Amino acid sequence: MPLALLALAVGAFGIGTTEFVIMGLLPGIAADYGVSIPTAGLLVTGYALGVVVGAPLLTVLGGRVSRKRMLMVLMSLFVAGNILSALAPSFGMMLTGRVIASLAHGSFFGIGSVVAAGLVAPDRKAGAIATMFTGLTVANIVGVPLGTFIGQAVGWRTTFAVVAALGVVGLLGIARLVPAMPRPEGARLRRELTAFRNPQVLLAMAMTVLGFGGVFAAITYIAPMMTEVAGYSEGAVTWLLVLFGTGMFLGNLIGGRYADRALMPLLYVTLGGLAVVLALFTVAAHSKVLAAVAVLLVGALGFATVPPLQKRVLDQAHGAPTLASAVNIGAFNLGNALAAWLGGLVIAGGFGYTSPNWVGAALAAAALGLAFWSAALERRTPAPAPAEAAAAPVRTPATPVHH
Repeated sequence: MPLALLALAVGAFGIGTTEFVIMGLLPGIAADYGVSIPTAGLLVTGYALGVVVGAPLLTVLGGRVSRKRMLMVLMSLFVAGNILSALAPSFGMMLTGRVIASLAHGSFFGIGSVVAAGLVAPDRKAGAIATMFTGLTVANIVGVPLGTFIGQAVGWRTTFAVVAALGVVGLLGIARLVPAMPRPEGARLRRELTAFRNPQVLLAMAMTVLGFGGVFAAITYIAPMMTEVAGYSEGAVTWLLVLFGTGMFLGNLIGGRYADRALMPLLYVTLGGLAVVLALFTVAAHSKVLAAVAVLLVGALGFATVPPLQKRVLDQAHGAPTLASAVNIGAFNLGNALAAWLGGLVIAGGFGYTSPNWVGAALAAAALGLAFWSAALERRTPAPAPAEAAAAPVRTPATPVHH
């Protein structure tokens, strides 16, 4: 794998830390601002919605500059948002800082996915994308637990200051290691928009919304669920987040390895397994051991869907992948926002801290249904003409299952 992928992974590490560290800090932030846990959950929802808006908006605005320069601009915006979060005097300002930081998220991973896939041979695209996303998963093993520990020890504001520093490191890494990649000739917004006429692109994005939303329904409220239901101490949440991050890391490796070989069967297994585990988590949350196992499995099964779903969008968005790739990252976060809101809704409705797990199970099951629908629709679609097949990306005999 090219060294440039390391730079993308460093940027992903910073973004992943700020996205997920909020989970372990939610009770402390709620207490400091005098708001309820469901209200504090808006920091998750707001961040996710910012990704949804920022992904297409900044990708379109950045269409006239080189991809490397755009990645550097995005990391600068990320740093500014985290500095504001660290200094925010009110909950509203804190939410504003989260939204500003989130605007860079979708475009960074969307453009980064295209850059990563373009650096390797066609049969290694999913692996390259997974390498970039390794930064996100390692953030959950190292960055998020460390950020949670810092937040609980010396205050959550320090955590966001450290995250801003991570963003600076990511910016320098991109400037140093990512090669200058000029804007592709012929790239136009109208051409990029044609990808959304393909029902398979839209189905893949819908699977993204529902599938990864299932993960966030549970994980957004992991701190109160583990302390109030499972009986863990507040300090133990840090290690539970390490466990979740370990699951994400393993799931990312599995997804990157097998998405190039058997993409749709991989989605059937991971989405189906995720629905079952989330349903069982409602009961498992009452046992410390079973709750820890469930946290690991939710991370692994949930993140194993990321490389195949991102690759499927790239495969189906023939010749116009940049905007579709960024929008699909937004779709992940639309699922996060929807799930965090629904999870807060059922908690506020008096159904208890385990009730978001049922929401997650239903979302994952719906994503599995869409996966079967997508495959059935593809089987009924006539095969492309030889000339079209030759022009289509990643059309190799090694991956016939998703054509």
